[in-house]
Amino acid sequence: MPSPRAAAVAVIVMLALGVALGSATGQLAQSAGLTTILLEEPPPPSDEEPMPEAAAAEPEAAAEAAPEPAAAAPPVPQEAPLAEEPLPSEPEPEAPVIEEEPTGMPEVKHVFVIMLGENGYEETFGEGSSSEYLGKELPAQGELLPNYFAVTKGELANQIALLSGQGPTPETQADCPNYGDVAPGTESPEGQVEGNGCVYPATTTTLLGQLAEAGLKWRAYIDEEEAAAEAEAPGGCYLTPRNPFAYFHAFTDKGECGADAGLAQLSRDLTLEPERFPALAYVSPDPAVSEETLKTIVPRIEESLAYKDGGLIAITSAQARESGEEPEFSGCCLYPDYPNVEEPESAEPVTGPVRESGGGGQVGALLLSPFIEPGTTDETYFNHFSLLATIEELFGLEKIGYAAEPAIAGFDESVFNADS
Repeated sequence: MPSPRAAAVAVIVMLALGVALGSATGQLAQSAGLTTILLEEPPPPSDEEPMPEAAAAEPEAAAEAAPEPAAAAPPVPQEAPLAEEPLPSEPEPEAPVIEEEPTGMPEVKHVFVIMLGENGYEETFGEGSSSEYLGKELPAQGELLPNYFAVTKGELANQIALLSGQGPTPETQADCPNYGDVAPGTESPEGQVEGNGCVYPATTTTLLGQLAEAGLKWRAYIDEEEAAAEAEAPGGCYLTPRNPFAYFHAFTDKGECGADAGLAQLSRDLTLEPERFPALAYVSPDPAVSEETLKTIVPRIEESLAYKDGGLIAITSAQARESGEEPEFSGCCLYPDYPNVEEPESAEPVTGPVRESGGGGQVGALLLSPFIEPGTTDETYFNHFSLLATIEELFGLEKIGYAAEPAIAGFDESVFNADS
């Protein structure tokens, strides 16, 4: 045991140490900014019935047992995850638009070919035209092609060329005085049927056969008054130079000539819905009454649903006059060596698109369509093969015969010039 003196010294040291520790703790608390939490005294008793002592003691005991926790900070609202959008300074890139290369060909669904007889450009559409309707009224509604030519002599030969791309024979140039087959009827590497005669073999490719293979309809509307006076060919076709369908075995052998429909039938067909109307309507009015007939036919076509649903009217003549005071035999755009006829002699060398002999003359053409600007003129040089090539291109068909020649220019955006 320590002595009384040693024990007293130890007690004094411990007291001094406690004082020092207490002073240091107070300074640390003040420097840390601690705040003493004071409990309010209970309010003085009211007149109401006092709570039982046991019930009042429980909150006090709980308060003494556990100090009041510090107030919790308000919860930080959780924002919804942001969508992956570009910043305002970086606008969202748009998907690239792939534009199809324009072809210049509109969506023509119905072509009306109105084939007149033997008329030159000047007497039909020119300044010297005796027809007010053809010379002024209709050109104001469409586009005039003054430099449009027939491709050979003979009404029949030119219409056969338009429907098949075939060159003439001596018989077709003479409008077929002897109805018979083209013999020997062999086919050249260029697809031309060789020989003489009028009726082409069943294997000859035609625009009409192309349309049928593509699931498209065609029909011919021949003036019934003249056609009824003519003899019938096999298949019910009327033998007239204005009915070229009678000169293809592909139609006469199957009874599919299409010439049994007259102009009265055209008026009835024009009331059909567009999907029921033919893709190609070949109209051949009587030349003797074509002026008055056209004044009836053309307005009815323009008022039809088929025309309004992508229609194109092409009015032209089979050839220019080859007799009378001013016969014309000029040709344009293509000078093939037709295998069945002799090459015409030219007095002067050809220096431009037109030569003075060997053709069917300058006939001109007038085009009416929603895709064509009214009252316009196109000076480009065309011919019947050009019209064939254009119809084939409009319907997505392969070009045949002389229509496939690189020298042949079809109608393009310069012709179909209406603003889309």
